[in-house]
Order: sequence, then structure tokens, then C-alpha cells
Amino acid sequence: MPRGNTLVLLIVLLLFVFAVCALIFPMFGREEMRLGLDLRGGLHLVYRADMSNVEAGQEASVIEGVIAVIQNRINPLGVTEPVIEKVGADQILVELPGASVTDVQKERIGRTALLEFGELIQEGETAKWTNDLGEWKPATAEVDGVEKELTSAYFKSNTYVAQDDLGRILLVFEWDEEGSQLSEAITTRLQGERLGIFEGDEALKGDDGQPIAPTVQAVITDRGQIEGLSLNEAEDLSKQLNAGRLPVPLELVYEQDVSPVAGADFVDMSLKAGIIGIILVMAFMTTYYRLSGFLASLALLFYGALNLAIFKLIPVTLTLAGIGGFVVSIGIAVDANILIFERMKEELRAGRTLGAAIEAGFSRAWSAIWDSNVTTFIVCIILIIIGGMVASGAPVKGFGLTLLIGTIISMFTAVTVTRTLLRLFVKTPLAIKTSLFSPYVGGKK
Repeated sequence: MPRGNTLVLLIVLLLFVFAVCALIFPMFGREEMRLGLDLRGGLHLVYRADMSNVEAGQEASVIEGVIAVIQNRINPLGVTEPVIEKVGADQILVELPGASVTDVQKERIGRTALLEFGELIQEGETAKWTNDLGEWKPATAEVDGVEKELTSAYFKSNTYVAQDDLGRILLVFEWDEEGSQLSEAITTRLQGERLGIFEGDEALKGDDGQPIAPTVQAVITDRGQIEGLSLNEAEDLSKQLNAGRLPVPLELVYEQDVSPVAGADFVDMSLKAGIIGIILVMAFMTTYYRLSGFLASLALLFYGALNLAIFKLIPVTLTLAGIGGFVVSIGIAVDANILIFERMKEELRAGRTLGAAIEAGFSRAWSAIWDSNVTTFIVCIILIIIGGMVASGAPVKGFGLTLLIGTIISMFTAVTVTRTLLRLFVKTPLAIKTSLFSPYVGGKK
């Protein structure tokens, strides 16, 4: 066996062992396949970002900022394998597989996370908020000659929940430098009066359902606290404030609680069906193409293990459509071997030795394999692009992605792995019996 072929064989064997280990054992932080909503169930949300006030050319960076903030907000919910990605120009897709998320948590994912502090209006002033305690306007003060509103935008990202000596829940926050100046000026002016706290259009409410509007007892400079919240409400709000503020407002345009159409039973059935299908394909290849077909079957096992390992490690979110793309790619892998073996058959009939027939068969079949696979690549890329442009295009994107990965790997297995295995027999006594490497045609070569 040529020295170069020995090295390639060693690399192939190492890749196969790596792929099998990746499938069986946790590796690179991956413990199992990532399953899509149609297999696992969960929550499907689509948000539209209001880009009306964004400067031209900054849209992409703004969307990236939105995705980062949403990711930070979802992490504390304990959701495993969330999918958060841009769709089109101004939409963000959020998929939470297997998640049980409350309505409050769901609503807060896309909330601007901005607390605004307000003071009661005077006669003749316009109110921004109205609640049971009165009418309110933003609490403002001058900093460096500029009138500014006091909001949580001046919070440092270190809010936390504590309890006082009486067991009351406190949300403790710290102002940045500019926030300290605003807070000092406003609390100095409002001593003995209420300071309302608002989130969006509504007053922030306590555990008793009443608006939170503490009376200012002293001047607040560097830090403060909000009391009256329940423990869960305070912890959720603290996490949201620390996660950051969305750079633009978000509108929830689509929401769906997805029940798994198949679930674990379907995954098990798909696995069994895949094993049966591969066995039948291997049986056909071995029966018709004899030893060449058997070696191609071994390459097909390598293909399946490597493909699934890549799906797990990237990771690729497997959906029903994605599984379909994987199955189609298996057919493509077998098709490439058939082209090669038919070329080998012609070379053997022309009187070439096994070694020459192998090399000629692979080199002459390569152009047909390359041409057919390139057209598949183009279609897959189109499917991935189109699927990524609309929120409902995830199945299309999944099919295109798994088919693309499978087709790329199939080229490697058909051209490199199968040829490497065939070269093992070139210098053996079996090379004399060329009928072992030719298709079965009723007892004739």
C-alpha cells in the first residue's frame, strides 16, 4: 500500500473515532443534539425593531445589540439551546425549545427595560402618567446646563436584591456619575414628596398591586433602593436591568406556543428508520457492486457518523425538514459511489489492472460528481438565504443547511474514503479477481 494512502487511512480512522466519541460522549460543551420546536415543543416569538430613529448605516450594529440584550435576558430563565437570530432587515426570531415561560417573563424579553422616575404635576402642567396616587410627569434636573430626566439608564449594571432587618425585599441600585448628580438635585427638591417609578406606560407595582411611589426622606446621591416588590419580581427586574437596555423599541409581531408534532417517539422512530435504511442500502451496494459496494458501505457508515457529529458540535438545530435534508444527502453520497463504480467497470472491461481501474474510475467520474454537487450547493445556499429572510422560513433554512453539510461530507467520503479503502486491495491476491470489484450481472463480468 502506498505510504501516502497509509497516512490518509490513519486520518480517516481518527476522524471516525472522533465522530463516534462526539456522538456518544459530551464534547465541547455539547451533551446532546439540538432539537427544533417541531420535535421538542416550546415558544416561538418574532419581534420587529423600530428602526425609525436609527442613523443610516447603523442598522446592523443596532440589531446585533438587540440580540445581545435578548440573549442576556433569556439566560437567567434557564432555557437550554435558545435560538436568537436576525430575520430580514428588522426582525428578530426567538425560539425557546422546551421552555415554560410565564407571561411576565415573555413580555419582559422584549421590554425596553427602562425605569423612569416621576414627580406629581403642578397645576397647569401636562401629565405623562396617571394612577391611583395622582398625575405624574418625569422627574428632571439640570446637569451642566441641560435639563435631563432621571431614569434607570443611569444605573450601573450591578443591581441586586437584598432584605432589610424587617425582612422587606429591597432592589438595590447604584447611580453612575451623571445619575448621582441628577438624583441629588431631584431628591433635594422633592424631600417630603413622593417619587413615582414607572416602567413604560405603567407604574411599577408592588407585591400588593399598588403603585410604588416612596416618599423622599433624604437626599440620595450614589445609591438607592426600591422596596415593595415581591422577591420574584425584584429578582426578575434586577436581572433585566443588569442585562442592559434595548437600543430600540421592540414590537412582538408573532407568538406561538409550539407543541411537538413528533417529539421523542418520532426521534426514536427516525433513528430506527435511518438504521434500517442504511442497512438496506449497504445490502444492495454489497450485493450488486460486491467488494467495492461493501467498502462503499463502510464509507457510508463513516459519512453518517461524521455528519451527525458535526450536527451536534456546530450545533445544527434538527427539525423535521432538517432530518429530511440529511436523508436526501445519504442518497447523494451513494449516488457518487455508483458513478465511480460504473466508471471502474468500464476500465476493468477494457483490460486495465485493478489499481489503474480505480485511479481512472475516480478521476473520470470526478467531473460528473463535481458538476452535480455544485448545482446542489447553489440550491442549498439559495434555500438558506430565503429561509433566513422570513420568520417562518426556519424549516426551509434547516433543510438547506443539513443538505449542504451532508453533500460536502459525501464528496469527501465518496472520493477520499472509498478510494483509500479500495487501494488497500491493489497489492493483494484479491486484485487478480477483478470480478469482486465489478457489478453483478448474472454471473458474468
